[in-house]
Amino acid sequence: MPTWYAILLPAGEACLGLYLILRKPKIRRRWNYSAGVAVATERGSSMALSNFRPDGHAPAPLDLPLKLWVARLAHGISPASVTLAYSDWFSHLLVSPSKQADLGTSALRKWLLWLQYAPQSWHGECPLCVEPLPQDNRFSPSEWHAPPFSSLAQAFLQQQQWWAEAMTGVRGVSRHHEDVAAFTMRQWLDMWSPSNFVATNPQVLKETLATGATNLASGLVNWSRDALAVLTDGEPRGVEHFRPGQGVALTPGKVVFRNRLIELIQYEPATAKVNAEPVLIVPSWIMKYYILDLTPDDSLVKYLVERGHTVFMVSWKNPDGSDRDLGMDDYLEIGVMEAVKAVQAIRPRTPIHAMGYCLGGTLLAIAAAGLGRQESQSAEDGDAAGGADRFPGAGRTGAVHRRESDRVRRRPDVRGGYLDERQMAGAFQLINSKDLVWSKLVHEYLMGAHTPMTALRAWNADATRLPARMHSEYLRQLYLHNDLAEGRYHAGGQLVRLADIELPLFVVATERDHVSPWQSVYQIHRLASSPVSFVLTSGGHNVGIVNPPAGPEAHPQASYRFASHEPGKAPVQPRDWLDAAQPRAGSWWPSWHDWLRKHSSGTAHPPRINGLLFEGAPLAAPGRYVHLD
Repeated sequence: MPTWYAILLPAGEACLGLYLILRKPKIRRRWNYSAGVAVATERGSSMALSNFRPDGHAPAPLDLPLKLWVARLAHGISPASVTLAYSDWFSHLLVSPSKQADLGTSALRKWLLWLQYAPQSWHGECPLCVEPLPQDNRFSPSEWHAPPFSSLAQAFLQQQQWWAEAMTGVRGVSRHHEDVAAFTMRQWLDMWSPSNFVATNPQVLKETLATGATNLASGLVNWSRDALAVLTDGEPRGVEHFRPGQGVALTPGKVVFRNRLIELIQYEPATAKVNAEPVLIVPSWIMKYYILDLTPDDSLVKYLVERGHTVFMVSWKNPDGSDRDLGMDDYLEIGVMEAVKAVQAIRPRTPIHAMGYCLGGTLLAIAAAGLGRQESQSAEDGDAAGGADRFPGAGRTGAVHRRESDRVRRRPDVRGGYLDERQMAGAFQLINSKDLVWSKLVHEYLMGAHTPMTALRAWNADATRLPARMHSEYLRQLYLHNDLAEGRYHAGGQLVRLADIELPLFVVATERDHVSPWQSVYQIHRLASSPVSFVLTSGGHNVGIVNPPAGPEAHPQASYRFASHEPGKAPVQPRDWLDAAQPRAGSWWPSWHDWLRKHSSGTAHPPRINGLLFEGAPLAAPGRYVHLD
């Protein structure tokens, strides 16, 4: 039975990674699945629960067309949920004269400040009424610093600040409804930002005068091209140069194992000797794996292979309607645990380093906790068990995805058996609409510019789907109800406790992560009973991870902070940790490589790649599943 030795744990909806080492080569027991799911894993496929509905009720046939239309129109957000949230907020605001008085005073103060600022801005430098938020770069260009556009920007920022005050702090409003109202109000305000319109954007006006409005004509062409691609289910221009196995995912290897859910790729060694312990990478199932093997200049896989690591990669199947009944337990058993067993078959009697990226880290955390508890109880019954403390990072999107939203989001699952890739993309765009929606409108449709296709942008367009059952279980248990964090999550019928993980952790967070804020990721220090090596790297959710230390794709301004703490010794507040950890220039990859070598036992001859773990001849990387649409 394996002992989990070292983990990099993710946090939030899209976690950042998990590393672990298996101390013993053989898993003695499977997970004890409930509700008939265990039968599925014995055959490599889950039971056909044809009557499964996430809420336990069959949908009314007459309701389906309207609910499907509403779900698509609203990107899965329930209008009923938003209406209830605003009703709760407004009704309590009406009976809160003290809050009304505070808002009135704030509005008057902001109005007077703006009246003082507006005329002074014509005569030179003057103090701003309000500073933009650190991540808000809409008004940073110099054109916005000249009147009257500076006054316009300040008026908008003051309005944004006032509405933030208005939507929060109203006594009696439920926390959930407050989050929903505040989130949707931010979306509404971002839509009406002066940066989004020709007449109120000085950069667009300058470009229009300089080019004789050809920028607007080019923008119309760009918009027409994108609209046609959406209507015809077409691809963005330029992605044809970044097909897996052609422009990206080029590191040599072979598929050595396959089941109904995963392909396991073993990469060819690049050194005469390799580190004894292989590295198993488990990416998220909501993305294609090759974000970690993009071009040769920014491939984490290639970086590891060239430094003597034997690397295995899980490539998830893009599910279709036949996979609608695959659940979280299936992804754990058929995905993670089967991959572990396959690596153990290739490298018997050898510990395994494992890395989890995004939700792959969540699965590895659950597996590690379960097996950690299993080992501690092995003298009794050997059952897998575990637990949880907190699953942080759900604040931004969790606001609009509660119970009412969950019902509407389930309706697309009824029709096709899965949540399609467009809904997935829309949900992530809502999280950071300023950068992912409105900045594109300005850059490509108003300025008329064309953003060149890159490997990362092409990967981002290569979207995936989610099975109906897994999506519902993940959304309700891990995200909405926070069961893993609060000690209620069960895997295979057993409770999972992350506190059962007691061996070293290597944790990576990114400074500008719009999905999992680093302050939430930092909570791993109190989630597990482990020494934690915590890295905070520059960049966002993807760019901060895909951060090569050298070559043309290296980020010249990249930096990171690093500190290690024994259990219970880390600062309680993330800000205190930030103040104490000194920044280091460059990529975090070398620090992780050094950490892996520190937790390794030496070198060995590279293992052979034979591909005998499944029926059929070995298939060259990137395999078959990565091409499934």
